[in-house]
Amino acid sequence: MLSRLMSSSTRSLDRECNCTVRLLDDSEYTCTIQRDAKGQYLFDLICHHLNLLEKDYFGIRYVDPDKQRHWLEFSKSIPKQMKSQPPFTMCLRVKFYPPDPAALKEEITRYLVFLQVKRDLYHGRLLCKTSDAALLAAYILQAEIGDYDPGKHPEGYSSKFQFFPKHSEKLERRIAEIHKTELTGQSPETSELNFLQRAQMLETYGVDPHPCKDVSGNPAFLAFTPFGFTVLQGNRRVHFIKWDEVTKLKFEAKTFHIYANQKEDRKVILTYFAPTPEACKHLWKCGVENQAFYKLEKSSQVRTVSSSNLFFKGSRFRYSGKVAKEVMEQSAKIKRDPPEIHRGSEKKKKLRSFNTKGSDYPYGCGINIPTFCPYAAPLIDSAHSTPMRSVSYGDSFMSTRGQMVDGSEASTSAVISDESYSPSDSVLPTPVAEHGAEMPLARHVNGATRSIDEENESEESRERQVREFRSGKRAQHKAKNRQPTSSDAEELNKFILSVLRLFLVTIGLLFVLLLLLIVLTESDLDVAFLRDIRKTPEFQQFHFEYFCPLRRWFACKLRWMGGFLVSK
Repeated sequence: MLSRLMSSSTRSLDRECNCTVRLLDDSEYTCTIQRDAKGQYLFDLICHHLNLLEKDYFGIRYVDPDKQRHWLEFSKSIPKQMKSQPPFTMCLRVKFYPPDPAALKEEITRYLVFLQVKRDLYHGRLLCKTSDAALLAAYILQAEIGDYDPGKHPEGYSSKFQFFPKHSEKLERRIAEIHKTELTGQSPETSELNFLQRAQMLETYGVDPHPCKDVSGNPAFLAFTPFGFTVLQGNRRVHFIKWDEVTKLKFEAKTFHIYANQKEDRKVILTYFAPTPEACKHLWKCGVENQAFYKLEKSSQVRTVSSSNLFFKGSRFRYSGKVAKEVMEQSAKIKRDPPEIHRGSEKKKKLRSFNTKGSDYPYGCGINIPTFCPYAAPLIDSAHSTPMRSVSYGDSFMSTRGQMVDGSEASTSAVISDESYSPSDSVLPTPVAEHGAEMPLARHVNGATRSIDEENESEESRERQVREFRSGKRAQHKAKNRQPTSSDAEELNKFILSVLRLFLVTIGLLFVLLLLLIVLTESDLDVAFLRDIRKTPEFQQFHFEYFCPLRRWFACKLRWMGGFLVSK
């Protein structure tokens, strides 16, 4: 009895857990929640803390112990989603980018969206030309430090800030020139709005890339924007499908399909392969939510979608929340005094660093940066303003990487950002050099540095090999030497399982039809539905010509079997 009481008291102590949410200005909000608390409760706490009413554009992101990103579902319990032990660490991020940031009702909402887009620019998700990059960075500079003052801002002051993963001194001078001459007198809110309006016109505005591979094995990034589905390869957008044209999103294991109807009834099916089944499911759920948010007129039109068809087991998901049109209508009804905004430039700057190795790195908003990412080591996580620029940009990374390649322990603690995604491994530079030429961005493959020219040569050789293979020169040799692989076995198992499911469904339908037939012919139920069926000429003909002789045949066989067993 004593042990039971002690165990119950221990369980009561475990009903609460601590939760830390990293906000868009890199400050942290810590609270205590109940074990059965749902995501909506935590989200409402954060919005109340920020005094945010237009909250439907935002969401809470976390990363599970397997380094897979997720959006916190507000209708489900928080501990059941986290798959890790408390304390929990998560991030507040923009989940649905507003199609027109200028149409947002309140300044606090625009400021938070500004912080998110500025973060996208810094992490290489917002691609742009040098002219656009200089103007965007100048807007950030004006919002951060105000008007240019020769006494406070010495020569080269713009180099103290890191606006992009990598940029040149020429671009820094251009940023300072725009800040000095063109933006004088702009308030922080005006600069932030101009920044958002300029960023909105870029093709990669609102892009949250998901790494995948196409059917040829080439790396690609899939993303959902306010205007449609897009695919990036290299630093180019190779596909763009409007939300009105997307008819279905489907996934099975690692395979993701996009079905669309474009002009002149042209049907398009795009197929991509995610790194893991969990990543593919996350990609599918993000696509379903974005399509519902931007495409539908009312939330009542949202339907539960399945990842597969009727005869195959799949995931079912339903977007819960308002759609974009409803959010805009609700925002127009907001009537209150504008809340006070504490911008990052008004706060004390704090630097936080996390060790990329070991258990010190939290399962929260980021993922351990891969060692091939050339921008991993020098990124600085500034708490409230634009990150300061790292002086020793490439040397620190190469020395750390060299230790890792040699197999020895890397004792250097890399200073990283809380959201460490960087598409630099797929040659996605930010910004693109002038006159449409690409920046001389290097990429690391298997420990070696390769330039873009070498990448182009390797792409040409790969295409030549593919053409030779398709022409049949090596097809016979491949067929003779081909050995069964684990993927072949998986495909065979999937086919057998599908056939088995189809067989079981067919047997079940026949059994249901047989029960219905017995009820119609043998039961005395006087129901209007059954009575109408019995009176039809087709049923009477079936009953007398087929069912009655079949019943007499079965009765004869049963009597014969009974007599045979009695004689035994």
